[in-house]
Amino acid sequence: MKNLNELINMAKEQQTKKLAVAACHDEEVLKAVISAAEKELIEPILIGDIEKTNKLAKELSLEIENYEKVDLTDLTDIAVKAVKYVSEGKADFVMKGLIDTSILLKEVLNKDYGLRTDSLLSHVMVYEVPTYHKLVFLTDGGMNIEPDLDSKVKITKNAIKVSKALGNKNVKVSILAAKEKVNPKMPATVDADKIKQLWKDGKFEDGTVIDGPLALDLAISKEAAETKGFNSEVAGDTDILLVPNIEMGNGIGKSLTYFAKAKSAGIIMGAKAPVVLVSRADTHEAKLNSIALGSVISAYK
Repeated sequence: MKNLNELINMAKEQQTKKLAVAACHDEEVLKAVISAAEKELIEPILIGDIEKTNKLAKELSLEIENYEKVDLTDLTDIAVKAVKYVSEGKADFVMKGLIDTSILLKEVLNKDYGLRTDSLLSHVMVYEVPTYHKLVFLTDGGMNIEPDLDSKVKITKNAIKVSKALGNKNVKVSILAAKEKVNPKMPATVDADKIKQLWKDGKFEDGTVIDGPLALDLAISKEAAETKGFNSEVAGDTDILLVPNIEMGNGIGKSLTYFAKAKSAGIIMGAKAPVVLVSRADTHEAKLNSIALGSVISAYK
């Protein structure tokens, strides 16, 4: 997949998925959700303060009369209801509205009715970068601060699922560090080498190629790899960029958005269903893309 328009089209072509919107009484989220519904990407279930939601819809000239609504004002009750809708099969995935991330994810991880798995919740961003030849996936620049080796393996597997859901049968993963040589004084390089060895030992699903440690230039530029004499099936053709910590992921992501003018979509993986969690700073287009991404992944899962 080379651009996010293909993602939108993929979501349109599949069976429409139901999206539980937790705390729907938010202007930007409501606009994105109704836009996605009008494009037949999803069927929304609006959970939250319905009086406020109706008022917003009227102000924004949005038609919400025909969508299912659940009137709740307490944020914990809203989170519980949204998660239960998914766990009980009444919805396919969930989206964060005007609610604290911690409140929603606490219910996602609830042992009794939540969406907990043996994996780890992690954030995956998908970028359409004007200077790159295909979509690139970045993880984890949004949730896990300083993941250990086991967490990095789970984060990688979550991102591979996203790439495969978008139709990529041969997923190439670059494990990023500051250099490509293993240095005991640089833990990122040590972990990268261990993950690569786990891949060689068959610990990742078929159709995956993993290399690391790799500096960013080697991961995304064939010219840089040729200049440095670095031979790798992944170099210059990376699908997934696995970062060692949240600082690198956040820095690369924001650089792509603000310097490179990249378009994006984001999702939280590791639960039984994808969780759409967007920033208030995200554009309307990015929110719409994220909803489409969640729909496609829910169909794949």
